Amino acid sequence: MAVEDGKKQLLHLVFGGELKKLGGTEFRDLNALDIVGIYPDYQTALGAWKAKAQASVDNAHMRYFVVHLHRLLDPESKVGG
Repeated sequence: MAVEDGKKQLLHLVFGGELKKLGGTEFRDLNALDIVGIYPDYQTALGAWKAKAQASVDNAHMRYFVVHLHRLLDPESKVGG
């Protein structure tokens, strides 16, 4: 799973939605989740996460997350990111 520049692909998912409670991780409406995208590395995913988080700053219940998909796809791997 290499990208064109020779670095290993470390897939990350960015998604978010309104939480039921501040500080929790249970979403108010699963059908309204915002799937931002899947990115080839953490830095790109972090940029997307930051943009969405800043755009939703007026809604205290809105939260965005970065999921390390590469860790789910290959849990034995010791690669960070």
